Amino acid sequence: MIPRFKPRFQPVPGDVVTALALLTRIPVRAGFSRTAEATWAFPLAGLAVGLIAGAVATIAGWLTLGAGLIAGFTLAALVIVTGAMHEDGLADCADGFWGGFARARRLEIMRDSRIGAYGVLALILSLLLRFTALSTLAHGDVIVTTVIASAMLSRAPLPYLMALMPPARGDGLSVQTGRPPRDAASLGAVVAFIMSWIVVGFVPAVLAASAVTVTAFVTARIAKQKIGGQTGDVLGATQNVAEIMALTVFATLA
Repeated sequence: MIPRFKPRFQPVPGDVVTALALLTRIPVRAGFSRTAEATWAFPLAGLAVGLIAGAVATIAGWLTLGAGLIAGFTLAALVIVTGAMHEDGLADCADGFWGGFARARRLEIMRDSRIGAYGVLALILSLLLRFTALSTLAHGDVIVTTVIASAMLSRAPLPYLMALMPPARGDGLSVQTGRPPRDAASLGAVVAFIMSWIVVGFVPAVLAASAVTVTAFVTARIAKQKIGGQTGDVLGATQNVAEIMALTVFATLA
């Protein structure tokens, strides 16, 4: 008898809804029985975010509001649709990583709802850099395609961080989600790259994906050194910084 091969991971359509519930404020009815497996769909949640932000950019363009206002409204859409969860993670990591001298203290600071000087500066820089890049891209359909691609590519590394790095603490969103199968992480990366290739072209997609990969690696190394692993805040910060780098690449090529 020939043994049947049973793959460890199989994507299902419901994973997309779960990813939307985890990463956005889009009202969906999701099940959370396979949150770890559903992480392959994180780039598709990014696609939804990018489409909404792209629609806002298109409407702003029709109204001939100018590059600054188009960029501003597009950035506002990116923040609002996600509930600023990635920005919150960036601020918490900035405060914790550089506001504490020991691992336990850094984790304590990251859990504190109050924001410190490092967090404020990180948010200002994040918003300023993305606004500047979006202003450069605010012509024709370029801003729409690049926003979509950067939203997908910046979410592709998150399952890898969850799969390859241990949780820094014993509770929290990252622990509740679980550690994704590597097959799920790889599928998400392939989906993000192929769809980005379709919307922005091969060379821009390769360059942006490379920048995102390097960014995620550096962020993971810093998190490992500072707190010994990853948390939901680390994932949010990684997405935010990766999106900045992807938009920077696209703005450079524009």
